[in-house]
Amino acid sequence: MAEEVELSAAAGFIAPELQDEFPGLRLAWVSVDAVPGGSPHEVQLRLRSLSNRYRGANVVAMRTQPIPHAYRAFFRQIGLDPDTTRIPIEQAAVARLLQGNFRSTNVVDDALLIALVETGVPVWALDAELVDPGGLGIRPTLAGDRLGTTEYGSHLPADRLAVADSRAIHALLFGEIAPGHGVTRRTRRIVLFTVGVDGVPAIHLEEALWLCVETLGGQ
Repeated sequence: MAEEVELSAAAGFIAPELQDEFPGLRLAWVSVDAVPGGSPHEVQLRLRSLSNRYRGANVVAMRTQPIPHAYRAFFRQIGLDPDTTRIPIEQAAVARLLQGNFRSTNVVDDALLIALVETGVPVWALDAELVDPGGLGIRPTLAGDRLGTTEYGSHLPADRLAVADSRAIHALLFGEIAPGHGVTRRTRRIVLFTVGVDGVPAIHLEEALWLCVETLGGQ
């Protein structure tokens, strides 16, 4: 892993019609050279250490903390019940309780998990080859939009919030990644993106991305 990582995150676009309705909504993204694979021992040890922070009482109290509370409030704004569709940090915390620890899977997923647990801010990863260099943003879907660029991508109803660029819809907001758009064994450059909402300071988005890049050992 690199000892020092410089990060210059870019701000994604927010469709004008969303800016008034969701004034705190924003997206930040960065691209990084990285080779997917197993996590080094130090990353696995870090996950074990983070596991010790999460026990039953901590998970119950989590929803009252500022960042989880902000994401829960946003979920309600967009019509999701956060007690049914959990926000990302609560998903991770419940999984830790059920599994007994945070399990290492691969270096990319481990980097995303470390960033989430450390900051409460979710980060997602895309294969950079499929992302327009002009960058990502958030917009409503239009009639006829498809999730992704392949025939396996499902058609989407209008007015769903989605992460997109000028080429394609890469993911539903806080939802699934388009088929084939995530990181695979062939990926050599990754686009990491995070989504902020009202009540989540911008510095936490930057920190979440920085932790991912640091864990991946790239710049």
